[in-house]
Amino acid sequence: MSLVSEQQLDELADKGLKTLVQVILATVGGAILAVAVLPQIAPQMARTMEGGQGSVFWLLSRSSAFVAYLLLWGSMMLGLAITNRMARIWPGGPAAFDVHQHLSLLALGLMIFHALILLGDQYMQYSVAAILVPFASLAYRPEWVGMGQLGIYLMAIVTGSFYVRKRLGHEVWRAIHFLSFTLFILALFHGWMSGTDSGNLWAQVIYWSTGASILVMTFYRVIVLAPERARGGAAKSAPAGAGRGAHVE
Repeated sequence: MSLVSEQQLDELADKGLKTLVQVILATVGGAILAVAVLPQIAPQMARTMEGGQGSVFWLLSRSSAFVAYLLLWGSMMLGLAITNRMARIWPGGPAAFDVHQHLSLLALGLMIFHALILLGDQYMQYSVAAILVPFASLAYRPEWVGMGQLGIYLMAIVTGSFYVRKRLGHEVWRAIHFLSFTLFILALFHGWMSGTDSGNLWAQVIYWSTGASILVMTFYRVIVLAPERARGGAAKSAPAGAGRGAHVE
């Protein structure tokens, strides 16, 4: 039995769609406003920060990237908990799905902010095309940056598919949702290989622990739960008299 009914999914979708619009407007508007206004009101801050850490735009991009990654990880863990029925224990199906949905929305918003805020960085000098087109920029580790760009588009597809799932059909929507694993791998390697903080111990702990936890939850789902569900489905489809009596050669 599903942890969330179709009616509950519809209610969550209605509420989440409004949140999706608000998150995108806030992140896009905030990034554009910062890029346009900050250099006018605080030019020195916009150019550089003390200690050689780069411009404030670079710092905002780095910090928002880690928060977005952790939100994505949290959403993935909750999604796996829902499919593994662990969410039945706490906090319950509808609550877990609601949190899972909103973590995804916040992660998407911060991913967009992470990319757009770089338009203000005068050192890298990213163009709009370099930000929007995967692998278009050659300024900094293009292959790993391109993975992150693909990840944002995949995140938008996976997150947005929930709001049109009735038009897509359950099987198609479920197939699209499996792209979450590809998305997480792209985000992990993008951060690990292109992040300027990846050499720090705290960053390595984050990447190793989040990657390992997703792997463990996935293995549990595939190795333990999948055979159990297959046996349960076979038992339900077996003839009523199957297994009764003895077979004599």
